[in-house]
Amino acid sequence: MFGLFARSRVMSILIAVAFLVAAVALGVLYFWSPHATLRITSGVEGSQAQRFISAFVKVAEKQHPRIRFETVPVSSLTESAKALEQGKVDIAIIRSDVPLPANGETLVILRRDAVAVIVPHHSSISSLADLAGKTVAIPSGPAQDDNSHALDLLLSFYNLTPDRVKREFLAAADIGPAIEHKQVVAAVAVGPVGPGPVVDTVASIGAATKGTPKILGFDDADAIVKRFPMFESYDVPEGGFRAKPAVPDDSVTTLAVNYRFAVPITMLDIVADAIGRSILTAKAQLMSVSPMAGQIESPDVTDQNPLLPIHPGFAAYLSNGDQSFFDQAQRYLYIFGIPLSVGASLLTLLVSTINARGSKKDRQAVERLLSIAHEANTADRERLDAMESELHAAVSDCVAKTGKADNAEQWKTQLAMQHAMRRFERRDAVLKAEAALHPAPPPDATPATGNVTPIHSP
Repeated sequence: MFGLFARSRVMSILIAVAFLVAAVALGVLYFWSPHATLRITSGVEGSQAQRFISAFVKVAEKQHPRIRFETVPVSSLTESAKALEQGKVDIAIIRSDVPLPANGETLVILRRDAVAVIVPHHSSISSLADLAGKTVAIPSGPAQDDNSHALDLLLSFYNLTPDRVKREFLAAADIGPAIEHKQVVAAVAVGPVGPGPVVDTVASIGAATKGTPKILGFDDADAIVKRFPMFESYDVPEGGFRAKPAVPDDSVTTLAVNYRFAVPITMLDIVADAIGRSILTAKAQLMSVSPMAGQIESPDVTDQNPLLPIHPGFAAYLSNGDQSFFDQAQRYLYIFGIPLSVGASLLTLLVSTINARGSKKDRQAVERLLSIAHEANTADRERLDAMESELHAAVSDCVAKTGKADNAEQWKTQLAMQHAMRRFERRDAVLKAEAALHPAPPPDATPATGNVTPIHSP
């Protein structure tokens, strides 16, 4: 009871020491841990994205020896996005027109792929709507289903259902002969400006038809983007898909999808910052092993309605440049310090409540001793004998706790015990003296009769 004050003080010290030990342990783990492991989707088998991921992992691990990347195989871009959403990976490569992860945020834009509708030089087709009732070719490969889905979205803008345009999935080299033999009327390819499926398809059609293929423009590109924000309006420069003769023969506005690295919302700012800036600084090294790296760029921090928000940790770096360690640490001080402060306040309130209850019980024990001392002043022999057990119990209880109390409480307790015991001893002495002056008659004594004058002791 009296030891609650001392125990609460010891408890507070132990808690403070525990917090200090935890902080030191976290610091040691952070600065001296041998490595950290980040899981990243590998990209679809056989795709340029897979080759880029392989190159990125090698360069990033060389830059950061303490970081190890674990690649997680995926069969499609849709599965890549789901892996991030389900917490199976820490970094995922995704494409803007594929269902995006609900918990994802953008780190960097890896590249943009143009959506190219390619027709032979003699074709009368001038718009995507003219494909209704016809068959088109789509280059076969890991992304063929995603490219077909992109075509479905664009057809819906012109109120055409997917079944109105038939598809043939062909190797790029076979698309030209298929057009020459009128098996298909056009090709829809998705790829970068530069080596890739669009350039290969243009070359195949040009060789088979003995003419310069045409790239259809999207005059309503801005309207399509407003309706389908997963696309971007994209200007392909003259000769972007073939140098001589130039394809297109003039700058043409088409649409594009983008590939990006996405990370979970829960990723620490300092981690996202480190990964993002590593990608940007390693761009030159990545370009030497993967052509895809040439288009790496940071997302637009001024975009008010981004398709997938930028991770705030990397956005802060893009907006403010390098921040000192103390600037970054200050954010985490607020994040972790406020809950700890609230927790400490609640703990203090709990300890105070326990102390208040203990103080009340301590006062009751002291008051019990004082009550015994007060009652002993007037108690008769029978009551005093009965009080002896109460006094013994009270003193024993206080003695058992006195060693755990602080000096002030020990002094109060000892004073109350001494006061009660002295009162008890004094009353006992008084009652014994009275008993000696007025001894009780023997139980078998016969009362005297007659006129006898009592004799009183002097």
